[in-house]
Amino acid sequence: MAKGFYSFIKEAWKKPDVEILRQRMVEWRHSGVFTKVDKPLRLDRARALGYKDKTGFVVVRVRIKRGGHKRPRPNAGRRSVRMHTNKNLKMSYKWIAEQRTSKKYKNLEVLNSYQIGKDGMNYFYEVILVDPQRPEIKNDKTINWICSPKNKKRAIRGLTSAAHKSKRKN
Repeated sequence: MAKGFYSFIKEAWKKPDVEILRQRMVEWRHSGVFTKVDKPLRLDRARALGYKDKTGFVVVRVRIKRGGHKRPRPNAGRRSVRMHTNKNLKMSYKWIAEQRTSKKYKNLEVLNSYQIGKDGMNYFYEVILVDPQRPEIKNDKTINWICSPKNKKRAIRGLTSAAHKSKRKN
C-alpha cells in the first residue's frame, strides 16, 4: 500500500533531528509563554486531532515549567508528624497547558493539544483553539458541535482528551 504525506511526517517525528529541535527550543525558551503560530509544527498530529487550515482555527505554542508537582513542606504552625511532601500528580502537564491557554484566550475554545518537545526546564505543547463565533466554524458540520453552549470552557471543566486521561489514571 502506498504511503501518504502525513505518514512520512509521522515517521520523521519518531526520530527528529536533534540539532534542529535543540535550536528551536532555544528560540522557544526566549519567546513568550504563549506564542501564536501560523501553521502547526506537527501537521499530521494536528490534522488527526481535528485541525483544519481555515479561519477560526488558531494554533498556540505553550511553554510549561517542569517540576513543581510536590506540595511544599510546612515551615510554621501545626503540621503532621513527619512533615510529608506528597506528590500531587492529578493533572498532566498537557492538561495544565490546555487550561492556561483557555484562560489566556477567553473567546476561543480548546479543541486538543499535543507535545512538540521538552528540555531540562520546560515542556512545549501546541494547543489547537477554535473560535465558535466564526461563521466558517458554525457552517462546518464536522466542527460546529463546539459552538454549543455546553462546550464552553472545555479545558477548565475537564472535557478535553488530556483531562479525560488524567482523570482515568487517578
